[in-house]
Amino acid sequence: MKLYLNKNLRIIYAVTLISVMGVASITPAFPDIASHFKLNGKEIGLLIVFFTLPGVLLTPMLGILADRYGRKKVLVPSLLLFGIAGFSCAFVSKFEYLLVLRFIQGAGAASLGSLNVTLIGDLFEGGQRAAAMGYNASVLSIATSVYPFIGGLLASISWHYVFLLPAFAIPVAAIVLIYLKNPETSRKQTLKEYLSNALHSIKSRDAVILFSISLVTFILLYGSYLTYLPFLLNKTYKFNSAHIGIVMSIMSFTTALVSSRLGKLSAILSYKKIMSLSFLLYGIALLGLSLSNTIWLLLTSIIIYGFGQGLNLPTIQTLLSGIAPFEYRAAFMSVNGMVLRTGQTIGPALMGIAFSLGGLHAVFYSGAFLAFLALIPISLISVNQV
Repeated sequence: MKLYLNKNLRIIYAVTLISVMGVASITPAFPDIASHFKLNGKEIGLLIVFFTLPGVLLTPMLGILADRYGRKKVLVPSLLLFGIAGFSCAFVSKFEYLLVLRFIQGAGAASLGSLNVTLIGDLFEGGQRAAAMGYNASVLSIATSVYPFIGGLLASISWHYVFLLPAFAIPVAAIVLIYLKNPETSRKQTLKEYLSNALHSIKSRDAVILFSISLVTFILLYGSYLTYLPFLLNKTYKFNSAHIGIVMSIMSFTTALVSSRLGKLSAILSYKKIMSLSFLLYGIALLGLSLSNTIWLLLTSIIIYGFGQGLNLPTIQTLLSGIAPFEYRAAFMSVNGMVLRTGQTIGPALMGIAFSLGGLHAVFYSGAFLAFLALIPISLISVNQV
């Protein structure tokens, strides 16, 4: 049987689909929500802030709980909380209530993006782990491309309908509870011993380097690429919102395609070389965007960026899950989840400074410089395969 058809892995795919639903599916409804509640542009952004904030606060704690008490005992309640709170958003009459429910939904989402890859680390080893991480990254990339389209269709009927999607998390929780077969930890250590040993593992040199590479990855993605590529498309090529969405989805589909081949590629190249190649591609792509004056150079640069992302993201997850001892793996991946959210937060701010100093070209040049600079810590990683 093909690995991507493995029953446990298909259940993890479902968790991954839920984990990226909370923002991507509702943003098309923002104009209608703002109109309904008479909000300005700053206030509508609170729907994202209230959703992501619990993840920064809760993700490491939930990782510890998953290590101590078992993956399912954290994952199932998280899915139920996500589904019930998210579905309830469809029925609120005041914006303040909507924000409260989004915060609760965000608390449910906090563990999903780290526990899915934790489970892959638990269930698979070696080349199979790399392949499974790649397939999962493909599912994630496709979802982030498709959800805005689905959300847009639902929002065209009514903004309330975009909040019906989270209800799918409830049957997924039941499937996880009944059908997911995963190894569970046994609490042989005291909490003090666990925290001391987990902290020691997380502070290892390779772990710190990989966390820093994750941070750079999401600074580039959310700073240089996602925030400022739309401005480039609008200013230079006069694209409207629909055209921008189509062009930007090209990167996600490229990422999905490349990620799905990671298992075979890792049999040829070491993970260290794959990661180095990915950051070379990031730098080349961002330089290409800064220099683009034709649609073909633009599209080529976007595809190159997607190729780099498809190589990089599952490789980092594979290496982290490989160096993380089983007893502390959820904490490891949760710290990485917190690092990702930090990158998402500071990336636009850092590139905003570059934009204020030198415009769009400075944003992409700065991103390229940061991508090439990341090759230095990558060269210091001691683990090549897991």
